[in-house]
Amino acid sequence: MKKIFYLCLGFIGLVLGAIGAVVPLLPAFPFLMLALYGFARSSDSLHDWFIATKLYKDNLESFVAGKGMTKRAKVRIMITVTILMAIGFAMMHKVLIGQIVLSIVWIFHIIYFIFGIKTLSSID
Repeated sequence: MKKIFYLCLGFIGLVLGAIGAVVPLLPAFPFLMLALYGFARSSDSLHDWFIATKLYKDNLESFVAGKGMTKRAKVRIMITVTILMAIGFAMMHKVLIGQIVLSIVWIFHIIYFIFGIKTLSSID
């Protein structure tokens, strides 16, 4: 039962990540991380297949290897998250605590991506 759950999680992450790689407002990175996690827990063959795909190599390989992310990838993720959080912030115009929480999460997200993840000059 656990394997089926992780397999479904992997495929959901893969589909949403593939869409996110094409659609500017949907971030690919977290969904591809979900796919990687799901496939690693469910099937060695699917995990091996996934890490051999161009989608994985272009979006996750350097980050998973501990090398960091390219400046372009970091900026793309920060812009996407900022836009999505701004939409959420605007929708919570009557919920002050929600706006405060979103603002704090956004600030920590930006700080983490600037200082917590190493920036690569180019893809190695």
